[in-house]
Amino acid sequence: MPNPLNPKARKQRIDDLAASSASSSGVALAERSVSDAGHVEESAGVSLIASAWRRLRGNPVFLLGATISVLFILLAIFSPLLAPHDPTARLLIDQVRPQSNPIPGAQPGYPLGADSVGRDILSRLIVGSRQTLVVGVLATLFGFAGGLTLGTLSGAFGGWVDSLVMRLVDVMLSIPSLLLAVSIAALASKPSQWTVIIAIAVVQVPIFARLLRGSLLAQRSSDHVLAARALGVKRSAIVFRHMLPNALGPVIVQATLVLAGAIIDAAALSFLGVGNPDDRQPEWGQMLGAAQEYIYDHPALAIWPALCIITVALGFTLMGESLREALDPKSRR
Repeated sequence: MPNPLNPKARKQRIDDLAASSASSSGVALAERSVSDAGHVEESAGVSLIASAWRRLRGNPVFLLGATISVLFILLAIFSPLLAPHDPTARLLIDQVRPQSNPIPGAQPGYPLGADSVGRDILSRLIVGSRQTLVVGVLATLFGFAGGLTLGTLSGAFGGWVDSLVMRLVDVMLSIPSLLLAVSIAALASKPSQWTVIIAIAVVQVPIFARLLRGSLLAQRSSDHVLAARALGVKRSAIVFRHMLPNALGPVIVQATLVLAGAIIDAAALSFLGVGNPDDRQPEWGQMLGAAQEYIYDHPALAIWPALCIITVALGFTLMGESLREALDPKSRR
């Protein structure tokens, strides 16, 4: 029988309790069938990832959202190669007539026409996908990092630290997200792409912090955490080795939904004029804002970037909601 004071045996015991606790909460699932006589038959256990994938691959909502999201990411990565023209070149400037023809229409080689200075709209939409993806991903990552820090402090240590962090989170959540983002972006002396990223990231921090705090509070009463405390394991080791890894699942799924919101918020900030003012770097929200001057006579200028924003946000939302349902043990039947 191993000595309970042996550090190696103690670590193994805690890891076994962690695995047992995770298994009881849904990390390992057992398929059961009840016979006519009432006898319960159990088959081999299935991991959470395998069980979730089995449900997701037959879910048309997830497949639609994943297809849209993957196509958008591929488009953003290879946009310089896919764009038929240089998005900054004024190729149709000779057709622009401020009084009679301010917006060149569709024509061979330019299926969506050009903007008010003769730049190809299709090329700008394709290249603009990269800016939209960069802003959305970076804002989500920074918001996740900030929420991870605050949520870990609040959920792991509790006491006055929890009260202080949660009051700060409550104040931030009491302000409408778009209003808070606009206020933060407006503080910058010179609007840029980074001001948009920082503003959106700050808005996302309380969302991640509150969700991670709830997950950590649930982990504090689990068997493996109680056993680690009884064995005298340091608090930092309990938090970062046992509590935090088991609490990150819901937060990572939430990041997919937050990414959709970040894309919409980035477009809104650019539309309101507090985003990157340099139109040589096309961005969908910026294109939507520039189209307002011609919205009545040439609505297509606003329709195309609006459709791109809506479609991409819908794709990430459908994928995130499907992931959350597939990973939630309460939704299993």
